[in-house]
Amino acid sequence: MKSNCKNILIGISSSIAAYKIYELIRLYKKNGYSVKVVLTKNVLNFVSPLVIETLSQNKCYFEQFSSREDVEHISLATWADVFVLAPASANTISKCATGIADNLLLSVFCAYLGYKKPVLFAPAMNDGMWENPIIQENILKLKNLNCDFIDPQSGFLACGSEGKGRLADINLIYQKSLRLLYQDKKNNSKKIIVTLGGTREKIDSVRFITNSSSGKMGSAIASWAYYLGYEVKAISTVDLSSPFEIIYVNSADEMLEALKQEDFDYLIMTAAVGDFKALNQSETKISKEDIEQEFNLKLTKNPDVVATIAKNKKENQKIIGFCLTDKDLINCAKNKLENKNLDFIIANDVKTALNTDKNKVTIIEKSGKMIDIDLDTKENIARKILEVVCD
Repeated sequence: MKSNCKNILIGISSSIAAYKIYELIRLYKKNGYSVKVVLTKNVLNFVSPLVIETLSQNKCYFEQFSSREDVEHISLATWADVFVLAPASANTISKCATGIADNLLLSVFCAYLGYKKPVLFAPAMNDGMWENPIIQENILKLKNLNCDFIDPQSGFLACGSEGKGRLADINLIYQKSLRLLYQDKKNNSKKIIVTLGGTREKIDSVRFITNSSSGKMGSAIASWAYYLGYEVKAISTVDLSSPFEIIYVNSADEMLEALKQEDFDYLIMTAAVGDFKALNQSETKISKEDIEQEFNLKLTKNPDVVATIAKNKKENQKIIGFCLTDKDLINCAKNKLENKNLDFIIANDVKTALNTDKNKVTIIEKSGKMIDIDLDTKENIARKILEVVCD
């Protein structure tokens, strides 16, 4: 993914969850972002500056007055496009809220907040500390200063208790920070629904018919729609770790019923909906002892999900379909575009699309205009698709 040289500053304060930030740094670097990390001195008990410098490919910062040539709390604050404090301890949150700047991380925050750039806190602490009304009051104060928070999760804590205090999932922190970087507030009122994954059509209580779709393209589109500020809902057959709402379905019938309940501005149908389902589905497992030499499975057609929804679409709605085939791709896509009453269709070849992190596609508009996107990561392609199909 091209990051347009976006700069991510991570602030790590003293928490046993600090080691999880290695993975967050890796995620940013994998996707092309520049990363710098500032630490409190106490967190050096939990993480290694050498590891952080190796992962980030940048110097690690923790000394308040380490250089006479560079005023680091100012240079870091001006360099960053987003400041992610993760994990944010109760102590660091409270000091940020009261303007205390007695270490480098706090001094950076104090300067950074004045530039009115996005801030994301990801707290991690004991459940009792999290529930402390003083901590909650300080969090509210920071929220009123336009700081964003991603709440900790509930579960087993390092101190041995069970409760709310675990650092949020790293993928959620990553996705939330990118929304702060890229969101356009004008998109907040528009809703995008993305379907993804291959449907699973039941044969009996344990067997089903499915296909090779991984859901990666749909996941990338849903994620980028979220980053750009849209209200996003995914209707998915595969597990996702995402901050937006997800409705899980299995079959084509379930996907169609879920879509009938939804209103939207854009529907992007990346899901690989099975063409067929078993005519007679067994509620119990079919045993081979009950079958002679052959077992004949009768199939019937599934409903055409996207065509059914498009048949009743409103004037202000746009529906984007996907065409996946290994023969006569463009003509097949054009026929589907017309016959299914779509606004756009994305043509992609079986040989490049399935179970890979890259793809190449052709976007075909209702007017007949075609836009080719050469082989690229699915994240890059997702962003380009959204730039074309969304107003």
